[in-house]
Amino acid sequence: MSNQDESLETLQDIRRMMERSSRFISLSGLSGVSAGVFALVGAYIAHLWLGGYYHDYNRRGSYAGEDFHSLILRLLILAAIVLACALVFAFYFTWKKTMNNDLPMWDHASKKLIINLLIPLMTGGLFVLGLLYQGEWFLVAPACLVFYGLALVNASKYTLTDIRYIGFFEIALGIVNIFYPDYSLYFWAIGFGAMHIIYGLIMWWKYDRNAQNK
Repeated sequence: MSNQDESLETLQDIRRMMERSSRFISLSGLSGVSAGVFALVGAYIAHLWLGGYYHDYNRRGSYAGEDFHSLILRLLILAAIVLACALVFAFYFTWKKTMNNDLPMWDHASKKLIINLLIPLMTGGLFVLGLLYQGEWFLVAPACLVFYGLALVNASKYTLTDIRYIGFFEIALGIVNIFYPDYSLYFWAIGFGAMHIIYGLIMWWKYDRNAQNK
């Protein structure tokens, strides 16, 4: 090996070390797949509940306020359960990947990632609560997609840059959803379900598969 090749390899090693110190690169593609599966299951359950509610509406010809508030409460609980399951499995798969790669789970890069992810997410959560309080139900799904996309774009500076592209897609999907509110559940299923599964499989193939074969 020539001195030039050795210098190039040394520079590549330094670059990898700097990347590991500034970016959290242990996100698992399986985390995205599991989150997408839970989102699709939740969307299907919500579809059944909404179908039953509107079936009753068509039968009696009017909305029942008590039934409507009960439906909203059930949907919120369902969303919380889906989110909790997605977070638990995301933590598990990411923890497993860090153990396999002998990397720390909680370091400066992961702290930066969490902080930059939570700022748009918490802002969006408060915004959605405001929409619910004002009765603007048709804007809830678009707002969730837009703020989630902003969170991914913001956090991509401290993890895999590929996340930025799914963030852009979520933002665009949320904006389009504003003009088609009657299809919000389908937009939700695409953004939080299908896209997570596709992204997770791509990330697994690109980063995790080779690591597992070593």
